[in-house]
Amino acid sequence: MKRLLFSICIPTYNRPQELKNLLHSIDFSEPEIMEIVICENKSPRREETRKTVEEFKSITHYKVVYVENTENLGYDGNLKALINIAQGNFIIFMGDDDTFIPKALDSYAPFLKQRLGYGYILRSYRNVYKNGQIEYFQYFPENKDFVPSTDTYITLFDKSVFISGFTINCKFAKEFETKIFDGSLLYQLYLLAEVTQKYPSAYFHQPLTQATEGGTPFFGSSEAEKKLYTPGTITIQNSLNFMNWYLRIINYISDKYKNGTADKILLNMSKYSYPVLAVQRDKGRKQFKIYARELAKLGFNKSVYFYIYYWSLFLFGTTFNNTIIRTLKKIIGRRPKL
Repeated sequence: MKRLLFSICIPTYNRPQELKNLLHSIDFSEPEIMEIVICENKSPRREETRKTVEEFKSITHYKVVYVENTENLGYDGNLKALINIAQGNFIIFMGDDDTFIPKALDSYAPFLKQRLGYGYILRSYRNVYKNGQIEYFQYFPENKDFVPSTDTYITLFDKSVFISGFTINCKFAKEFETKIFDGSLLYQLYLLAEVTQKYPSAYFHQPLTQATEGGTPFFGSSEAEKKLYTPGTITIQNSLNFMNWYLRIINYISDKYKNGTADKILLNMSKYSYPVLAVQRDKGRKQFKIYARELAKLGFNKSVYFYIYYWSLFLFGTTFNNTIIRTLKKIIGRRPKL
């Protein structure tokens, strides 16, 4: 029996239709070396989700493993459940409301086959917005390999927030399992921080997945999350709680290895803090000002770019700024190095 190259791991909650779209976007031509693992996290729409998976299993050639959690494990707990079920050499996490770009998996697989002992793969992706605009998230001019080091950790950390397509070696992910960051919604970044310093990493330049604007956030539905997040919305305090977890992760790693990486990563995050700021601009200028002030207290104002983003958002709003950023990235061909 062939060893599975990868497991597509999907934590799902309350999104049967979106899950269906994701499952039908999987078009890999070597079904014998992959599997799909789905963990349903005790949502109100569990029966609809189960039906969606059963219907897909009846028509697909892929191996599908479907598990219903007996309790809501929270987002981070569900990621760990998936890691412990997966049988592939690599895990490819997917948000249940995102999809694969057609034929991208067939390009990704040969890249992974050449790097079976690697710990983490940074992938490219794209966002599709309601107005039809597309934004690409690409970070280097071409495919790239990285040696295990603190520099690799620093380089890849702020580029790896988006969960869909996040690829990590299953064996190495199990090596660093912990409950410390339950409720953070950032468990994958903790794993990256550990793995990239011990094992080689790589960057895959061709976009692999896509996210479509819209959707309802359900974070805050579990015991681990209910005091931190509010299902159905993203309040200012929710965003600040989320950013606090970034600090806890980078400070934990910096203290554990005594490598002084926290300040360097925080500076990088400040340079690219536009989306962190923009997420609360729709609350109006008064609330946005309060939010930005609190982010500054946390240390996210370490670069001048933080203030450039703040004032541009404050004066012109998100629509104008989003268009400018997408245009610049399209001209350059990737995210600019700041």
